[in-house]
This record gives sequence, C-alpha cells and structure tokens, in this order.
Amino acid sequence: MERRPIEVVVISDLHLGTYGCHAKEIVQYLKSIQPRLLVLNGDVIDGWQFSKRYFPTSHMQVIKEIMSLMGKGTRVIYITGNHDEMLRRYSDIQLGNFQLADKVVLEINGKKTWIFHGDVFDATTKGSAKILAKLGGHGYDLLIVLNRMINHLLKFFGREKMSLSKKIKNGVKQAVSWIGNFEQTAAELAIAKGYDYVICGHIHQPQKRTVETKEGSVTYLNSGDWIENLTSLEYNEGEWNIYQYEARNFETQEKFDKKLPPLEVVTDEIDMYINSLIA
Repeated sequence: MERRPIEVVVISDLHLGTYGCHAKEIVQYLKSIQPRLLVLNGDVIDGWQFSKRYFPTSHMQVIKEIMSLMGKGTRVIYITGNHDEMLRRYSDIQLGNFQLADKVVLEINGKKTWIFHGDVFDATTKGSAKILAKLGGHGYDLLIVLNRMINHLLKFFGREKMSLSKKIKNGVKQAVSWIGNFEQTAAELAIAKGYDYVICGHIHQPQKRTVETKEGSVTYLNSGDWIENLTSLEYNEGEWNIYQYEARNFETQEKFDKKLPPLEVVTDEIDMYINSLIA
C-alpha cells in the first residue's frame, strides 16, 4: 500500500499493553501514512496496567513503526497522558527528531494549535481517586475483551457489531454530561489563551466542533482512541479532519499476522535505532 503524505497526524489513547488495544490495526494505519509531524497525544503505553506477561509482538511492532517513521524523516512529539505519566519526569527532552512534552503549542499556517492529553481536567486521575480509576481501567479492559467475544458471535450469526462501553456511556447521563463539560472547559480555556484550535485525547470521544463564547471562538478537536473508535486527527491543506479506520481498506488480518517478525528482531531493531541517535 502506498503511503499517504499528511502534514500533521494526532493519535492518542493507544493503550499498548492492554487486551483492548487494536495494535495490528494501528500498525496498518501507521504503515499507510507518511506525516511530516506525528503527535502521540498521551496514553500510548498503558503504565497503569502494564505487565511483562502481556506485551505481544504486535504491540512492540507499533513502537517499531513509529521508529520507522522517524527514520523516514517524520518529526514525532510524544505528549504524556495519565496512563504514561511515568514519563513526565523526563518531559521536555529532545533526541533527534523526537520530543517528549506534557503539552505543546504549534503554529500551523498562522493558526495557533494547543495540544495536550486532557487528564488535567479529570479529578479521578489524581489523589486517592486515582486508585479507583486504575481499578476502573482494569474493569474497562475486561469489558472490551467481553465485547470482542460477543462481536465474534454476532459476526458468526450475520449480525451487526455492538459496543457495550458506548452503550453504557451513552446511557448514563452523568457520563454524557462529563464529556460535554470536558469539551467546554478545554474550549473556554483555549479561547482565554487566544488559541485557534485545541486538541485533546483522554476521553476516547472523537470530536470536531466549534465552541463560541462571549470572549471568542475556538475549534475543539479530540483524536478519540484505538480501543473502541479507532480514530485519529489528520491535518492537510489547511483543514483538520477525523480519520476513521476501516478494515476493508487494508490487507486481511490473516495475511498481516504472517508478516509480523519475531519479537526479538523487533526489539533488536529498536535498540539499534536508539543507539544510532545517541551515538
């Protein structure tokens, strides 16, 4: 598949290291694009649920593909989220065309774009509530696994797929209200700072909309996630759009599986690339 040239790509909430992560689909997407700038907007590696017992080759392959894009000239900015908060102690380091940050402001075609993960607005990720949030993360992961099993059965019987987590979110008024408040808070803060665009992740809700207040207006965007929605944000020719992954646009999953190299090979290649940057 020929790579699509894109000016900027924002992708978030991959949650590598969890059962709900669609790593193979992420790799397929990364192999199909050639962005000038790739922004990883938080929760890329799930440090909350990370376990040495579960980090498949396909998850390591995602990291390899990001490294491969860097080798082809793509600038990569990794913005930390709450699930990969362990990296925040190293924020603001730059190594070659890789940058680690907690937030970033980009000027694209004369427009100021503020990008951050968004957990700063979420009280459940702080203090004692964080313990409950981590437990909830494990429950969410189990729900996703259960959902996949149900969807396999639905597909076998010729029925449409369903999303249990989306049904729960949409059916709980508090969840709907929380998402709305999150978007409004981010937008109002961006307006106050004089930004043209504000981009978040965190809430797994892809979005593009204009928010207007008495003080001004801003375009709010959310890159969604790669657990349920399989979405990213793409910027080309002066416009931001939500990209939606569609399996039919890629190779069959069986063919892709056969192409994955052994885990040792992937790890060795990543080590070689890092060493070349340091040397």
